[in-house]
Amino acid sequence: MENSTPNRPIKSLWLNLKLLLKSTLDIREDTNHDSTIEEVKAGISIKGQGAWVLIFSILIASAGLNTSSPAVVIGAMLISPLMGPIVGIGLSLGINDVDLMRKAIKNFGIMVVLALFTSFLFFSIPIFQDETPELIARTYPDVRDVIIAFAGGFALIVALSRRNKQINTIAGVAIATALMPPLCTAGYGLATGKWPFFLGALFLFTINTIFIALATFIIVKSLKFPMKEYLNSSKRKRISQVLYFIAFLILAPSIYMFYGLYKKSDFERKVNLILNEFKENNDVILLNQQISYNDKTVAFATVGKSVTISLVNKWKDKLDKQGYGGVEFEIAQSVENLETQTMLEKLESTYYTSQQNLNNKEEIIVRQEKELLLLQKQLYLSEKSKVPFDQIANEIKINYTNVEEIAFSKLIKTNFKKMDTLPIIYLKWSKSASERNRKVDEAKIEKWLRLKLQTEKLQVERLN
Repeated sequence: MENSTPNRPIKSLWLNLKLLLKSTLDIREDTNHDSTIEEVKAGISIKGQGAWVLIFSILIASAGLNTSSPAVVIGAMLISPLMGPIVGIGLSLGINDVDLMRKAIKNFGIMVVLALFTSFLFFSIPIFQDETPELIARTYPDVRDVIIAFAGGFALIVALSRRNKQINTIAGVAIATALMPPLCTAGYGLATGKWPFFLGALFLFTINTIFIALATFIIVKSLKFPMKEYLNSSKRKRISQVLYFIAFLILAPSIYMFYGLYKKSDFERKVNLILNEFKENNDVILLNQQISYNDKTVAFATVGKSVTISLVNKWKDKLDKQGYGGVEFEIAQSVENLETQTMLEKLESTYYTSQQNLNNKEEIIVRQEKELLLLQKQLYLSEKSKVPFDQIANEIKINYTNVEEIAFSKLIKTNFKKMDTLPIIYLKWSKSASERNRKVDEAKIEKWLRLKLQTEKLQVERLN
């Protein structure tokens, strides 16, 4: 008895906490099953006024996307009746109502076709075919869109099931889940023939649709909505099996989509962490970053310190340990390539713009001028010291049969007082060549190339 006494306050506190949580989170007592079912059924049909409201809201949303006006897009989402058939699908699965399911799917199809056709006509007009940030934002779904759609679906059906409806909650869900803009963007992709826009936007719309319907199904089952009664027990069992199979078909791709989008977002986050760390530690500029999870490629151009092969291999090993093996890095960093010339042009443009608009920021202008002069000098030196690589490679192969591969690069280095460019020839020898013969031949090749190219800076190194 004495040992149990100290536990009584803790047990009492725990019971009080459970009661508090139950009274706060329990939604069963305030649920009106019959009213909710009737309200959902009434919102499924896309006919008459509902069809015209959908058409007008699609036109408003398309105009808002074309002008990059979030306010206009939000207004279109508030008046759109798109949510009705989707919630109807989730409800029909939850209460085993096959007739309601047919009606919901039929009206959902009408809704999608009508929305696509309306936005297609709008964006078929040439003056409305510009790519805008609002359109582009609806073509790349990620894992956050899944969370928004799922949470929005839960919020919507919970709000609808209350005895006293919360209109602001329903309106907020219509805005948050954003069913309208992806359909308009898909119509834009059809009208302009830009299939990445069409497929990306349709994928985003599919995500929103599936997870809203799934959330509705889960809440309907949790709140124990009354099941549709059938006189024939065998028919009831058969319908129940069919609807549960449809529910499985919705759930399975939902899990797959969520996992795929999670992995895509996680991959992009890990790659960005690596690149940001490289930029901060080496004071370089990375341009045109393109990260593709599907192709497992990372592409960018560098201004400043070059990216070494060993560093790229470290990045690959790090990503491999994190579950992303086989990633390829495509890096543009040669001083002779088009990317460097493009970067030079961008720096020139940035310099002149800064000189006009930021006269009070002399330190920034001076730094940009130094970078510009460095790049100009690099380009000048590279043009002046071009190496006839094909000719040299053929001559080396003729005179040194043990050479299997030849590579050439220019190493740019500086001691912050002057900058220099060193041409380097890399040789890969066959395994049959002895180490002594390799060193002798490398010395001969280096001496010959220095004489041929008239530069004492050339170096011959071994290619691993």
